[in-house]
Amino acid sequence: MNPRPSRRSFLQAALTVGATLAARRAFALGDRDRFAIAQVVYSGGNWQPRPTALRRLLWEIDKRSSIDVRLEPVEVRLTDPDLHRWPMLYLAGDSAFPPPPEPEVARLRRHLQAGGFLVIDGAEGHPGGGFDQSVRALAARLFPKEPLTRLPPENVIFKSFYLIHAPAGRVLAVPYLEGVIHDARTALCYCQNDLGGAWARDNFGQWEHEVHPGGDGQREHAFRLGVNLALYATCLDYKTDQVHVPFILRRRRWQP
Repeated sequence: MNPRPSRRSFLQAALTVGATLAARRAFALGDRDRFAIAQVVYSGGNWQPRPTALRRLLWEIDKRSSIDVRLEPVEVRLTDPDLHRWPMLYLAGDSAFPPPPEPEVARLRRHLQAGGFLVIDGAEGHPGGGFDQSVRALAARLFPKEPLTRLPPENVIFKSFYLIHAPAGRVLAVPYLEGVIHDARTALCYCQNDLGGAWARDNFGQWEHEVHPGGDGQREHAFRLGVNLALYATCLDYKTDQVHVPFILRRRRWQP
């Protein structure tokens, strides 16, 4: 016959179980509240041309900023009913992809109109390819009255964390970003310079792709742009407030 547990041992066991459950609940809630980048999964194309890129970018965001980051990217489809949970969606590719069905386009449009942010990263390394054409067709369907245009240098994306003069990636295919301005903010940002190719790093710490023509300096600028995109997704246009202008100008004067 097992001896009856003492009141003290019972309370210790209860406290241990309670603390464990509370820690699990806190971890679960905290993980859900952390900033994450959701990569859009689609059929009929290469939706993940740089599989390690976002993991490395999230690590850099965690080290360089005060954002509480989930270090593993999330995979999401446009059919996901929780699409609205992700403030930053990332759509990448290196080849053409089929046009999404209209219900998926409508769901994505609602998310972007409500404050979501879509980053499109072309890994082709040159304009005019199959992925580029698919992106332009998708953007036209998402915002038929707000065309994809070049973002001006004063756009908040270029100063949300770092002060950036031109976008860089694995290559320098074009010296500009494109975007869709909706309700006075950038709802969609498109880079054709293969950001993911500059970010990608394997499990042994080796960079997976060479960066041309600027090498390590260009790679650093690609990471800075990635951090800026994440900050923009979380803060949107707060730096358009005039209170930040003197600080930004002082920082710009210190730049070489």
